[in-house]
Amino acid sequence: MVQTPISPDKKLSKLEGIKERSNFLREPLATELLQDTTHFTEEAIQILKFHGSYQQDNRDNRVKGQEKDYQMMLRTRSPGGFIPAELYLTLDRLSEEYGNHTLRVTTRQGFQVHGILKKNLKTVISDIVRNMGSTLGACGDLNRNVMAPPAPYKNQPEYQYAWEYANKVADLLTPQTGAYYEIWLDGEKVISAEEAEEVKAARQRNGTGTIFHDTEEPIYGTHYMPRKFKICVTVPGDNSIDVYTHDVSLVVITNSDGELEGFNVLAGGGLGRTHNKEETFARMSDEIGFVAKEDIYELLKAIVATQRDYGDRAQRRHARMKYLINDWGVAKFKAKVEEYFGKTIAPYRSLPPWKYQDFLGWHEQGDGKLFFGLSVENGRVKDQGAFQLKTALREIIEQFQIPMRLTANHNIILYEIEPETKETIENILVQRGIETNPSAIDPLTRYSMACPALPTCGLAITESERALPGISDRIRTLLTKLEMAKEHFVIRMTGCPNGCARPYMAELGFVGSAPEKYQVWLGGTPDQTLLAQPYEQKMPIQDLEAFLEPILVFFKRDRQSGESFGIFCHRVGFDAIRQFSANYKLGSYMEETTTKPKKFRKNQKRVSVPDDIFPRLKEASQQEGRPMNQIIAEALNDYFGKKASS
Repeated sequence: MVQTPISPDKKLSKLEGIKERSNFLREPLATELLQDTTHFTEEAIQILKFHGSYQQDNRDNRVKGQEKDYQMMLRTRSPGGFIPAELYLTLDRLSEEYGNHTLRVTTRQGFQVHGILKKNLKTVISDIVRNMGSTLGACGDLNRNVMAPPAPYKNQPEYQYAWEYANKVADLLTPQTGAYYEIWLDGEKVISAEEAEEVKAARQRNGTGTIFHDTEEPIYGTHYMPRKFKICVTVPGDNSIDVYTHDVSLVVITNSDGELEGFNVLAGGGLGRTHNKEETFARMSDEIGFVAKEDIYELLKAIVATQRDYGDRAQRRHARMKYLINDWGVAKFKAKVEEYFGKTIAPYRSLPPWKYQDFLGWHEQGDGKLFFGLSVENGRVKDQGAFQLKTALREIIEQFQIPMRLTANHNIILYEIEPETKETIENILVQRGIETNPSAIDPLTRYSMACPALPTCGLAITESERALPGISDRIRTLLTKLEMAKEHFVIRMTGCPNGCARPYMAELGFVGSAPEKYQVWLGGTPDQTLLAQPYEQKMPIQDLEAFLEPILVFFKRDRQSGESFGIFCHRVGFDAIRQFSANYKLGSYMEETTTKPKKFRKNQKRVSVPDDIFPRLKEASQQEGRPMNQIIAEALNDYFGKKASS
């Protein structure tokens, strides 16, 4: 068994031993999956991540002295955000039968299904694989979902190249272990699409130390990567995928005839950090150079091998490739990559300015068909009252069998739409309460993102998805009072510093730092080309208006023509903002109000259950194989449905 070379003078992190003992991602997961328990042990949890799942518990249902309400979150591997009709309908059905009745579009263009019980996990994963999907490598210490711009332009070849190479790169770096099919499909290897021959050849080609021979994992070796690894492929000028935030970003370069020449390469981006640990930080990627199309796989293998062999396997906080590049410097990193690559990397080619686009609304594909960009607030696909997004999508996909692309801002693009079906699709959405006109969506909502956070994410310090809509409303109210009603900026919120919703690139970023308190980041740009900086460490959310008012008044007074909020904050600097805020008399720009903002409470959506009902509820949950909160939700929906019809 070949092992990844690891420095013997360093004490390895606990997880390195778990990976080494796993027999290429098999144990103890395979054994524990057969056990009649509600949850996995810590070692199995770590291996489970490589298979695309996190073990969680519903923190709203925690009761002292009782077992946690364990459930699994499952994430799809969907390069370029591609979800065929068959897969979407399968995910929709599985979320109803085994999940919490919702789907969550992630900020890396995948779907998450929440609320799956351990005993149903194999059924759910096997159904996904048999219906053109996969979860392998969606989590864990390896290459995650490869991103690409979601716009399905058929008359712009660079977009088609981005999709093509997102798939090929994903295939190149997919784990080769047989564990996935052995565990979830009893050894049946279901293939939804054949790999390109060039990818198969590149995976085995060696000569510069990039691969290991006679092992299940020729690229990763026994220990896989030191930490998660993220790649995107985009086109010049299109920053719909936050190009500076990935370990590796490839930019398609074509000639005047639209033929692919190669790729610009950036490396070293990453946003995860830890509060009060200054050695951890968000970082934008650096320009590395240009590589011809025939060398792209070898260069990627060289970058992966550099991080694989020299990334920090002792301190997981320091394990991402951004720290390796930061510690070494770009020149040393590039020189090491060139050793593995076997040749010199060509200079980076000039590019047009980056621009963020969300592609909402109706557009022509360029081949006579249409596509429609659908805004999904915080990525949550659900039915709630008159808002019936989940039902609407099911009806559209069932009727027209069209594919979708998920976006990096957790929206959905439906495409391959025949023009004659546009009116029918529009009517289905409108009848289900879905806004189809992008200009009618409040820009604060349209350009905002939040991670799921509570109640399911075990890392969450405070709220995010459940809090952001109310916070956006409060900011809009404040802007209106300040006579800035048409103003908007990019808002992003996370419940912890890991940065899943990329708050460190936002104009206004909220990062959970304590219950009901947030670190505030300012200074990002509308097109996500500048890293924001931390302005406030622990802002109580009930003080939001008092905190923001002087900053917004300063912005209104001293902004330059056409200047965005984030660029203003970056230009004037935090010292000037703090000085203005310190001298500002709260309410001097608007009427004083004695009505204090409603304090946001972490558990404001918690519902208590009488003591005599709880044992029956838990028993029903175990018998039916469904989470308790799902049963409660169905009962409440039934109750309100009867009231509405009476």
